[in-house]
Amino acid sequence: MRARAARLVLVPAAFALVAADELKPADFAADARSIETIVNKQYASLDRLRGGRMPMTEKLRAESDAVSTARELVRYSERALALLADHHAITGSSTKESRAVVPSYSDLWVERQGNDYVVEQVRADTPASQAGIHAGDRLISVDGVPISEAVAAFWADLGTTGGGDRDGYAARVLAAGRRDRPRQILVRSSNGAPRSLTLPNLYGRNLADRPLLSAAEEGKSLVIRIHDSLGNGDTVAAFDRAIARARPGRPIVIDLTDTASGGNTTVARGIMGWFVSKPTFYQMHRLPVEERETGVARQWVEQVLPRAGKHYRGPVTVRVGRWTGSMGEGLAIGFDAIGARVEGSRMAGLLGAIYDHRLERSGQVIKIPTERLYAVSGTPRERF
Repeated sequence: MRARAARLVLVPAAFALVAADELKPADFAADARSIETIVNKQYASLDRLRGGRMPMTEKLRAESDAVSTARELVRYSERALALLADHHAITGSSTKESRAVVPSYSDLWVERQGNDYVVEQVRADTPASQAGIHAGDRLISVDGVPISEAVAAFWADLGTTGGGDRDGYAARVLAAGRRDRPRQILVRSSNGAPRSLTLPNLYGRNLADRPLLSAAEEGKSLVIRIHDSLGNGDTVAAFDRAIARARPGRPIVIDLTDTASGGNTTVARGIMGWFVSKPTFYQMHRLPVEERETGVARQWVEQVLPRAGKHYRGPVTVRVGRWTGSMGEGLAIGFDAIGARVEGSRMAGLLGAIYDHRLERSGQVIKIPTERLYAVSGTPRERF
């Protein structure tokens, strides 16, 4: 049975120091215990944590000693990373009952306001929007549990307490649900009428036929909307084709309100390269782990370069919202740096750039923000 459990490791066994079939319960427990050390060494935003350390609880330390299979290690990793209350700290593996990743697989952005949990934004074209939930509605309960009790139980289950922004984090995770079941949500609309809704999770959505981006006329502007495809190299060519439709000098709107899953800088620079005529700074990086190890800080500024034969002259506006995440946020600060207008609401506020950190014995991966990212003005990206 132990060998069968080891085969649940969701990364290639070749990356582990011990072959998957040879892993022992003690190997999984050792990897579980190592997460605290990895976070304290590599996490870029220790300064937002009390005492500048991972808020590991005695309850989870005790749980780590009992981890004995690959599945248990995935579950433990998810629980440990939740202590950071950071939507950008996630696992590289999951189980069918894992909680949905926010914001990639969420459709309600919930914030705590006093004693209430208020829907700040609803993601377009999702079960929540199709059910008629609107910004300003109050979230009353999830799966039959009053939301304030559910949030308190979320933290108590990890051996800690919430409060402040941590409660908004927990409410968003709870509202997104689990991957293998629908969500039962009770909301109260602005007119005071309560509504009980059963909503599917977002993992069942069929996005295979959705284009990488779409372009549409909106008054005098051409609106190019990116459909969560900033990690797909084909998006650059799709953007090239879309912008070729625009008459010279016509206002361009780049809609990043559906880029929750981030992407990579190659795609981002491919898009921004249309709008610069010389190398231009667009984003600043800092690597705290190097300073912790050496006492010498490391910081650098990244540039976007013009693309040969591709330059657009005309006004550019960038739209952002709560489902503008990670590389979408990087594009927003980049466009701001090169002179475009950025409008909308606060973005997802995801912290820094995530790196993969492979657990030594099992080869499983945890993903945590390891670089700090800033606008060229020095404003942290998550506060832009």
